[in-house]
Amino acid sequence: VQLQASGGGLVQAGDSLRLSCAGSGHTFRNYVRGWFRQAPGKEREFVAAINWSGSSTAYADSVKGRFTVSRDNTRNTVYLQLSNLKPEDTGVYYCGFTPNSLRDGLGRTRYEYDGWGRGTLVTVSS
Repeated sequence: VQLQASGGGLVQAGDSLRLSCAGSGHTFRNYVRGWFRQAPGKEREFVAAINWSGSSTAYADSVKGRFTVSRDNTRNTVYLQLSNLKPEDTGVYYCGFTPNSLRDGLGRTRYEYDGWGRGTLVTVSS
């Protein structure tokens, strides 16, 4: 059971990208889905997450107002719209799922998530 991220690429600062995360081998309808990223030499960090219905979302402070997470349960897919990209957004973006909710600060650490598959590389040039 894995989630595969796609949609990355090489862009310039200020550009936009839309990442997709498709699930296979399982329906993830009832799970929180999260996006994380890992820059070279750094640990994997939380970016955004969305609950099963899409009614609740969470974002890292560094991406608030610029990134938007959404999901389509009919397609078993979660999306991350990246806007006004900055060089510090560069990294490999991964997606995962967790049975935790987003309440009380949950759903924001990588240790809560499973289903890590191949990530997608986003490179933002200045």
